[in-house]
Amino acid sequence: MGEQEAIDQIYREQWGQIVATLIRLIGSFEPAEEAAQEAFAAAVEHWPRQGVPANPRAWLISTARHKAIDALRRKTRWEDGGDPEETLAKLEQWPAFNAEEDLLEDDRLRLIFTCCHPALATEAQVALTLRTLCGLTTDQIARGFLVPTPTMAQRLVRAQQKIRDAGIPYRTPPRAELAERIAAVLLVVYLVFNEGYNAAAKGRELSDEAIRLGRLLVELLPGEAEVKGLLALMLLHDARREARRSGEGELILLEEQDRHLWDAAKIREGLALAEAALRAAPGPYSVQAAIAAVHAQAASAGETDWAQIVALYDVLLRLQPSPVIELNRAAAVAMASGYEAGLELIDMLEQRGELRGYYLLAAARADLLRRLERWGLAVQAYRDALKLTTQEADRRFLQKRLMEAVEKTGNADPSARSPWRPRSS
Repeated sequence: MGEQEAIDQIYREQWGQIVATLIRLIGSFEPAEEAAQEAFAAAVEHWPRQGVPANPRAWLISTARHKAIDALRRKTRWEDGGDPEETLAKLEQWPAFNAEEDLLEDDRLRLIFTCCHPALATEAQVALTLRTLCGLTTDQIARGFLVPTPTMAQRLVRAQQKIRDAGIPYRTPPRAELAERIAAVLLVVYLVFNEGYNAAAKGRELSDEAIRLGRLLVELLPGEAEVKGLLALMLLHDARREARRSGEGELILLEEQDRHLWDAAKIREGLALAEAALRAAPGPYSVQAAIAAVHAQAASAGETDWAQIVALYDVLLRLQPSPVIELNRAAAVAMASGYEAGLELIDMLEQRGELRGYYLLAAARADLLRRLERWGLAVQAYRDALKLTTQEADRRFLQKRLMEAVEKTGNADPSARSPWRPRSS
């Protein structure tokens, strides 16, 4: 491995550790990140000539410390004393790196919980986690979430200002708050994963980062079952990534996927984690991972144990009541007990109105009507779903299904009206 490759790998794997330690020492996000960036720039300059040091992280943190000291000395020269001088004294008295080794895990935990503090908006938590823990650039994060780079930059600046102005502590929360705060951290990681997973090939970077964060959390919090459950869930979903879309980017449903394309290594790891999580104290992520595991263990779509999936959704609904989970359960009931049974549940959900505007409700209804060969009703349901979806790949898939249903009705015009009308709620 060449020096530049080594630098790139260390950046990916250890950026968060280095920044976490520097934030503890300097007490602020921005100067810590600047010092870390300068240290990596120095590595790019020196390592090709001098070789990669025996302990690259120690070299980078030591170099970043010197960069931070230089910056603070310049600041104290031109400004009044106070915080800069106090921080400078702390940095100058910093012990040798080896004495810091046992603090690295604590530093990363502190940084995770600070980035995901409930005082920050969720979008700010996500952005700050990706920037600070994963080392993604502002432009990379903006591309992943399909927002302009200046917008993402503002989110990051506001988040850092909020931490500073509100005095958000840089610490692991006390045990009484730990369960609630872990839930917030897991939600941020899962949001990152979903954003990447649903964004086709261009989103791989985000989903890969989410899995990396999941591995980090399992390493730092080995006793938390839901941490294992979330990592299992992400791995089992991500194992199907290559089979989810055609070469042209078209969406392929689970039952139609080529299971030879599924990643067997990720499935094995995900199954082991899911089993460990369920043996401990199953929560919502663990049960969702168990559902994904049932799909992963089926050699073909026809061999899927739908009755077990329905039973797991029953457990999930008790843990986390949600109309979206009810919709997923209805789809499983349709496969386990017949399309009519699933359609009845979906109609009940539609009448309640809680999922009004949710395109997957209309799409699920359309799919069951298609399977029941009620083509006129399916046409209208697909049109309803198309009006509500925003993802281009989903739109193409629904449009294809709509055209198929229209052809079955004997009407070549996809804009022709169906005799079905939406029922009043």
